[in-house]
Amino acid sequence: MKSACNTGQVALLPRTRQLILAGLASLAIFVLGAPAPASAGDLSKESESCLKCHDKVGLEKKLESGETLSLQISTKAYGESMHNETNCEDCHTDIDAKTHGKEKTVTKSKREFATSMRESCRDCHKQKFKEYDDSVHAALIKGGNKKAPMCADCHNPHTVRSWKIPAPIADTPCANCHGDIFKAYSKDVHGLERVAKGKAAPLCADCHKAHNVKAASLGAGIKDACLTCHKNAVKEHQDWLPKSELHFESISCPVCHAPDAQRRVNLRLYDGEGAKHHQLSEKSGVPLFEKRTHAADAKNAGLDERALWSLLKEFNQDGGEGKTVLRGRLEVKSGVEAHQLSEKSKAIKDCKFCHQAGAEPFQSVTLTIAGPDGRPLRHGVQKEVLNSLLSVESIRGFYVIGSTRIKLLDTLLIMVLLGSIAGPLAHMTVKRLFKGFRERRAAEINAAVSAATGQHPVQPLPGDHSDRDGKPE
Repeated sequence: MKSACNTGQVALLPRTRQLILAGLASLAIFVLGAPAPASAGDLSKESESCLKCHDKVGLEKKLESGETLSLQISTKAYGESMHNETNCEDCHTDIDAKTHGKEKTVTKSKREFATSMRESCRDCHKQKFKEYDDSVHAALIKGGNKKAPMCADCHNPHTVRSWKIPAPIADTPCANCHGDIFKAYSKDVHGLERVAKGKAAPLCADCHKAHNVKAASLGAGIKDACLTCHKNAVKEHQDWLPKSELHFESISCPVCHAPDAQRRVNLRLYDGEGAKHHQLSEKSGVPLFEKRTHAADAKNAGLDERALWSLLKEFNQDGGEGKTVLRGRLEVKSGVEAHQLSEKSKAIKDCKFCHQAGAEPFQSVTLTIAGPDGRPLRHGVQKEVLNSLLSVESIRGFYVIGSTRIKLLDTLLIMVLLGSIAGPLAHMTVKRLFKGFRERRAAEINAAVSAATGQHPVQPLPGDHSDRDGKPE
């Protein structure tokens, strides 16, 4: 019997064959599972008819605003887009094929055109549109903002690809509006990881959501996003950080993981306490926060402890759902700094960084309420409020051992300690000073009693510290 080697063939061991078959199966699943790019040949005849004109280089339209709106649509790019099965007229419902291109139409501006096309997106993407309607972007538009993004600002409807296909990081649409933040992100631990390993590291939408975007300062949303990936973070911190849960509740992650950032104490207004509490927000058209803070701080020098307490009382008189309180949180000063996260080994782990008198994070304090669109409205607070006895009631929820020390309470505590020690010492001193007098007095009384009764005076035994009535001294 000839061996496989002798025949010039390599016999595959059963284990090797299994590995190869598994690899081929995985490759097949990957290829079949990935969104297959379409081509211009998949377009409908109606769309092809439109693109015969609109795929011409330089096709554009002058708008009343003076802007130029490009009307050129690449047939190739549209054929490869997620909308390749959608006919042009499905979205451009206002176009009459019989008169299109023959009659002049007026468009005021690009913004107006994008606004008019937005409802076409809603027809097919109802759930995403519902999420968008609850976002800070939609709130900005409702408030009259002319730059807040709409659908087409992030998704080019003629070239949009599946989110499952990794796109170059430079194509991230968030960078169009948040350029400085995106620049910082691209250089931090997540951005560098993203460039090196593609989708392995989070991009904007992974933390801030793609459509239901909320103001980053609201609640604990961003911290929860961190813990979505770093699931063992709390447990790992418990190994070296005392009261780690309290630290996670009161300190935002970048405070320690962006070591070069500037920090501040953010006193946020909350309505209610316990599980039912929620961050207080300004009602649209009723700017109470700005009015009250300016009235309390006419010189714009920052609210002192008395002004802060008075302001808190005013909000409590508004009749909210519960008691209005201040909840302090340590955070970095800007969105740019929040995106300068370093490697884990460079994170701050020195407790003295915060827990010492005059610590840098407590040199800046701000008071915050959520604006009508969720973005924070701020007013400066004097840093001395953190160390004032009058602030105990207003910022009672924020106390840092070693840093936010109230000197008057320290003085009172020292006085109590000294008093508790000095009292017994004084008693013992006086007792010792008058010991001889007490002994002579006792002897005189004893002698007088003996003279009156004719009995010998009683001699006290050695170590007997009783008085004449037998009571201990």
